[in-house]
Amino acid sequence: AIYREVTHRHWHSVSRPNVRDRIEGWDVYRELFEELLDEENITSSEPPFYLLPEWTFDILHEFVYQFQGFCQFRAAVHSSAKKHDVDVDNPTPNAPHHLVENLMALSQNPEAWAVETVMSYLTRLISVGKTSQVAAFQYLGIFASIALSRLECLTGDYRGCLQAAASVMAGGVSVTKDGETQTSDEIVQSVFGWAYHAGVAYLMLRRYKDATRTLGEICSYMQRGFKTGQLRKLPNSEQFNKNYDRMVALLAILTHVCPPTGLVEDSLLRVIREKHGPQLSKVDSGEDSYEDLFVFACPKFISPALEGDAYKLQILQFGKEMEAQHSSRKLRSYMKLYTSIAVSKLAAFNDMEEEEFLPLLLSFKHRMRQLEEDGSYKSALDIHYHLSNDTVHVDEAEKQRRFENYFMAQIAQNADLMKEIEAISTEV
Repeated sequence: AIYREVTHRHWHSVSRPNVRDRIEGWDVYRELFEELLDEENITSSEPPFYLLPEWTFDILHEFVYQFQGFCQFRAAVHSSAKKHDVDVDNPTPNAPHHLVENLMALSQNPEAWAVETVMSYLTRLISVGKTSQVAAFQYLGIFASIALSRLECLTGDYRGCLQAAASVMAGGVSVTKDGETQTSDEIVQSVFGWAYHAGVAYLMLRRYKDATRTLGEICSYMQRGFKTGQLRKLPNSEQFNKNYDRMVALLAILTHVCPPTGLVEDSLLRVIREKHGPQLSKVDSGEDSYEDLFVFACPKFISPALEGDAYKLQILQFGKEMEAQHSSRKLRSYMKLYTSIAVSKLAAFNDMEEEEFLPLLLSFKHRMRQLEEDGSYKSALDIHYHLSNDTVHVDEAEKQRRFENYFMAQIAQNADLMKEIEAISTEV
């Protein structure tokens, strides 16, 4: 079953799969997971099989990828059928043959890639991985948790995305083998994927500080890995640059919407300014929007149902939220200039009537009140303000002087200089 999966995965990567190939892929994974989750294998005191961590990661990564591809393919087929007015039960003679064939294959295999079955397999693997002492099952459990987190994000369940891998990330991504705790490079790769999808989930839930913290930490790690060449030694390293660019684009949105006080390293902020500074300036002037950045950076959302376009729906929802944030950002820029200001004057600065402006003033504070990792609600603003009679009183948040970023930057710069010095030939 494992070698059949490897063969099918290779064929899927080098060809353009049709509907039969996609349905066959479902049969391949169903056979594999039923074999892995067989009661005799689970309860055996001796390891019933040996799976390399790399194989385990690739299997579950490809499983979710093929499910995503199937949902996109099915949505495209039904959209095309609706456009050509094709009925699978009574096709017209002029109906495209390939379209009728695809519709018939899908209607004859309604159980193929059913979302409840896909999630059931991942959930069962997670459950087995938590209780098993076999390293292969532990790896399956870890990667299944992260695969489920990714799947929840793709389907738009952002709270489910964060909950799916929460226990794994909190407890550390390692396995116990022969009484020793080990960490694998493949687990490090999966953490990159988890951080990206968690960042998207936090962003869509308006938890901007958590999103900035999650993406900032992983991007800083990747930035150091690119400099030292450590990441280039890992499998599939060519994907890291793409993921890094997408996460930097998400950070550009986040740092523009929410002040990143102490959450992002200075070197990473410089990268954001270099890559996306001109585009963010256009956003400020109203010439552009955040949507272009989000379209570049977001995953290809899917819907298990046939109705609606999940990808366009998520982008539309994001656009509505960012439209409100854009007006709030303008309001914040004015309030930072004053310690107290009349409501009428502040409303005039924002080109609004006072009656229309007051709800915006109150909603700004509400929107930036966010759930933190510790379960409490705190403001993500770098200013505090309150309304007294007809005056807005502003108190800028206390700035904490941080020195560690400066010293870390100098240490990294010194390391780069030493590397260049050591590379200089001293032979005479």
